[in-house]
Amino acid sequence: MGADYYKVLGVDRGASDDDLKKAYRKLAMRWHPDKNSTNKKEAETKFKEISVAYEVLSDPKKRAIYDQLGEEGLKGQPPPGAGGPGTSPFFPGGAHSTAHHFNPRSADDIFKEFFGSPGMGGMRTEPGFQRSMFGNDIFSSRFRAEGSTSMQQPLRKAAAIENPLPVGLADLYKGVTKKMKISRETIDASGRISNTEDILTIQVKAGWKKGTRITFPDKGNEAPNMKPADIVFIIDEKPHDVFTREGNDLVVTEKISLVEALTGYTARVTTLDGRSLSLHINSIIHPKYEEVMPGEGMPVPKDPTKKGNLRIKFNIMFPSRLTSDQKAGIKRLLGS
Repeated sequence: MGADYYKVLGVDRGASDDDLKKAYRKLAMRWHPDKNSTNKKEAETKFKEISVAYEVLSDPKKRAIYDQLGEEGLKGQPPPGAGGPGTSPFFPGGAHSTAHHFNPRSADDIFKEFFGSPGMGGMRTEPGFQRSMFGNDIFSSRFRAEGSTSMQQPLRKAAAIENPLPVGLADLYKGVTKKMKISRETIDASGRISNTEDILTIQVKAGWKKGTRITFPDKGNEAPNMKPADIVFIIDEKPHDVFTREGNDLVVTEKISLVEALTGYTARVTTLDGRSLSLHINSIIHPKYEEVMPGEGMPVPKDPTKKGNLRIKFNIMFPSRLTSDQKAGIKRLLGS
């Protein structure tokens, strides 16, 4: 009784050409002798069985003979119970037909043709292939990792690791260097995993805004068959006691009395780099009034020699009550 080629490839009798290719790819890579140094003889036997089964079932003529007459029919022998050669005009080795003698090709040649050896049926060899120790096979080094099934699949990259980086407004005004200590897993040449500490230096440039991203490529944990993740720091602007930021402008709000709003006020501001600014205002200050000091805002990231504006807003403190005399006096001064 011959081998059951369908069972050898693990497919059913109605398997399509794609089913056969998938089965052969998986089993050929699993049982290739180069991947089975500890049980090489068993692997060579299995590898040849798989190759013969694929060669027969992938060829429509051979498959038709095999389906009708089995392995014996491929070899030009009568199937069990046929009474010997020449007894049936329907048997390929009989008296009324030409005998069919199947000589399996080399398992190595089938493997090379399937996976793309130069000059084999116009197929190309993928980048990354190398000569193996077993005959003249072409064998991809990427298949040496257990469980790999695709010759074209590149290494997957782990998702980026994102971390907020809180930075004060004064540091964003001047620029600052920050050093971040990280701990990550690395793999040495022998495959051993160890913990490694790295210091990442971040040059925060003057004028950078909230949401600015600083990326350190491949600084995440290393893992087999994976590209390390990128580590990304995202600028997060810390609140300031005096200033708020609107684009490249700095905004400060001064609390003043109604008397100051009506009679004059001198605004005094200490800048983020420690300078003292003074601005006397003679205009009547109303709730929507705003003074602008050009060039005293945040540096422009693309050109730190340029700066936004300093905008001074006012919070006018109205009195909670007025006496009759005070009301009368205001009416006399301002008119009814």
